[in-house]
Amino acid sequence: MTASPNNGVDPAPNPHATAEEVEAALKDTKLAQVLYHDWEAETYDEKWSISYDERCIEYARGRFDAVAGDAGDLPLPYGRALELGCGTGFFLLNLMQGGVAKTGSVTDLSPGMVKVALRNAENLGLEVDGRVADAERIPYDDNTFDLVVGHAVLHHIPDVEQSLREVLRVLKPGGRFVFAGEPSTVGNFYARWLGRITWEATTTVTKLPFLADWRRPQAELDESSRAAALEAVVDIHTFDPTDLENMAKSAGGTEVRAITEEFAAALLGWPVRTFEAAVPPEKLGWGWAKFAFGGFKTLSWVDDKVLKHVVPRNFFYNVMITGVKPGEN
Repeated sequence: MTASPNNGVDPAPNPHATAEEVEAALKDTKLAQVLYHDWEAETYDEKWSISYDERCIEYARGRFDAVAGDAGDLPLPYGRALELGCGTGFFLLNLMQGGVAKTGSVTDLSPGMVKVALRNAENLGLEVDGRVADAERIPYDDNTFDLVVGHAVLHHIPDVEQSLREVLRVLKPGGRFVFAGEPSTVGNFYARWLGRITWEATTTVTKLPFLADWRRPQAELDESSRAAALEAVVDIHTFDPTDLENMAKSAGGTEVRAITEEFAAALLGWPVRTFEAAVPPEKLGWGWAKFAFGGFKTLSWVDDKVLKHVVPRNFFYNVMITGVKPGEN
């Protein structure tokens, strides 16, 4: 595993932002991206319950298969894959472990995230290199990759269509892109309101004296509030699935299709995640974890087996999209 020289991967910037830094970032989208994601890098996997074991391998591979098609229709494993906006490497590293790609490259605007992704890859024994990079100007040659993937990245990029053009440029002819975890416009609306209501209710109720030990220290709550302020800036877009398909086609993609998932599951998931962020982690034991994960799995089954047949696709929270670069390898 290697990182390109002089790419700013190490050392990572200060992971905690001051109020002054947050104020500056509110005026500069890309500065906000770097600041927020550097801030989150070392704790991101814990915050979002990310792992690199069978649970998340199954989840990542499930998202890939759901949108890209049955494995029998795809040239698995792909030779070389790129993850755009890699974060801590969740999507690519778990896809590699799931047999989707042999080798990989990770890029992110955040040096802190690239550093953590490369460390995760090294710990897993995966052949991965990394570069700090702007998704609108991918620093690789034309026709380099067999596969480009991303998870929860497109909504952070100012010019999504330009980024998709870059994705198609670095793909080999016949190569595929797969992006998952993008917020739908309708889904984002109800998720934000559910999160806000849960946060206000939890932080208000835990002010009561007999619930004081359920309240995080005020310094941690203040830091979470600053992170939320930055999150509101870095989450630039939401997507209508049809509009995203049209954008990918306009960028030059073929065989483009978008699918959605998580409606009932999102209605549970967002209050659960917000509650977890508002209370001390030691208060939430195995019983809570079983409830949260089991409830999400059950409602995901309801979404897949029942609701997707009766609820319009733009009401679901997560959008996934795939497409192919014209031509043959």
